[in-house]
Amino acid sequence: MRVFLAGASGVLGQRLIPRLIQAGHVVGGMTRSPGKTELLARLGAEPILCDVFDRAALTEAVRDFRPDVIVNELTDLPDDVAEIGAHAELNARIRTEGNQNLLEAARKSGSPKYLAQSVAWQLPDGPDARAVAELERSVLAEGGVVLSYGQFYGPGTYNENAIPTEPRVQIDRAAERTVAALNEPSGVVRILD
Repeated sequence: MRVFLAGASGVLGQRLIPRLIQAGHVVGGMTRSPGKTELLARLGAEPILCDVFDRAALTEAVRDFRPDVIVNELTDLPDDVAEIGAHAELNARIRTEGNQNLLEAARKSGSPKYLAQSVAWQLPDGPDARAVAELERSVLAEGGVVLSYGQFYGPGTYNENAIPTEPRVQIDRAAERTVAALNEPSGVVRILD
């Protein structure tokens, strides 16, 4: 299949690309960071430089790639876990407006299968929790798949040296389970250890 991976340069995206290719898929790896296109190419993806908030460019990028599947792994999180609270509005925006833009691009490109990242734990009430609920509702309304991940741990994650409380999933296991989820019917798929 042709897999359009939004958020390809993230911690999970970088682990997904080689696994998707090994499974025989062609990967278009989307990033908004020009400095990350070379990394995506090295991993084996066709780099797609695009900002999810630029609707016209996003629609064109999706149409040009002609995906069978779109995987939305977009987040807007800081490198330092202590700064997550300060990023709540940014992360909420990418989960709402960014997800809506990607869903719209999918509709305008033949409605390929759509999978989107979510979380398997209850977020405290606030913008991020409302954004997650909106993302899940909109993805399911389009017949898509919600990937409900536990807290990541392992190399490159916020929990590199410690195992977080449940629900949790080791980052490489999360990538393996995501590749397997490409064949799941519409619904919520919990990705946990």
